[in-house]
Amino acid sequence: MRAKVILTRCNDYSAEKVSACLEKQIELLGGLDKFIKKGDSVLLKPNFIAPRPAQFATQTNPAVIIEIAKLVKDFGARPFVADSPAWADVKTCAGALGLIEPLRKLNVPLKSLNRPVKCRIDENGYCLGISSAALDADAIINLPKFKSHQQLVATFAVKNMFGLVSGKRKAMLHFAKGKNAGSFCQMLIDIYRFAKPVFTVIDAVEVMDSQGPIQGRTRPLGWLIGGVDPIAIETVCCKLINIEPEIVLIIKQARKINFGCSDFSQIEIAGDDYAGCICTDFLLPPPIPIRFSLPRVCKSIAKQAILLFKSALGHKKI
Repeated sequence: MRAKVILTRCNDYSAEKVSACLEKQIELLGGLDKFIKKGDSVLLKPNFIAPRPAQFATQTNPAVIIEIAKLVKDFGARPFVADSPAWADVKTCAGALGLIEPLRKLNVPLKSLNRPVKCRIDENGYCLGISSAALDADAIINLPKFKSHQQLVATFAVKNMFGLVSGKRKAMLHFAKGKNAGSFCQMLIDIYRFAKPVFTVIDAVEVMDSQGPIQGRTRPLGWLIGGVDPIAIETVCCKLINIEPEIVLIIKQARKINFGCSDFSQIEIAGDDYAGCICTDFLLPPPIPIRFSLPRVCKSIAKQAILLFKSALGHKKI
């Protein structure tokens, strides 16, 4: 069977527009009942990397998170929003997006992907600590942000599941696995395969290019991009910004192990026509090493501890 990727044109983050596009995404994928059941606990996994407001395109836009939460809740399932940010904590990252009060009004919990449980994520017995909050969910809906990435060229669908690894353990994995790009990307793919998100919708209404994933440039692209096969989705993302898929390190590794569909001729694109909407000036970032040095890891952990302490004090005052 051909892999199916859904493109819906979405030029702004108005609730009405985002909701209509998400409904179209889900309809063309076969309906929510194809992926979840009534009463299911459903993890909505956005990209909460650092506490920056929506206009910086650093994190998944709150409109995408809120509208998918409404659809899942109306279906009769029990959505919750959770992540394990690289910087600060979930409440601080969500607060920067103005997301806390809308979620509270919807009675949708906001959780941290903490309390790791050691899990075997590949056939060779490699184990990682995966958040128990993610393991307890009946289903995961993947909601990444479309961004350039200085270490991996660009990130679309797969890397968002790295957030299931709690806190600064991700920095340690950059040190342990980052010497070899293939090994690091293999780990990201293994985490994705272990997590088994039921489907992905990428927020590409406004995207980040240049020095992503935090300090890049915000620019409009105007799409929500969805599907089940993450590599097919990533391949179509490359098409939308006029880059060759093989330069994206995750796709390159996926091809080596025959994971997903990276053959554009075998991908069915449904939804809106993209032919006249290809971005030809997307700025790729200057590359930096994937591997963090040990001093950088230690500095990063210390900085995160300070941020979390300050965040805890702020939450207590509230």
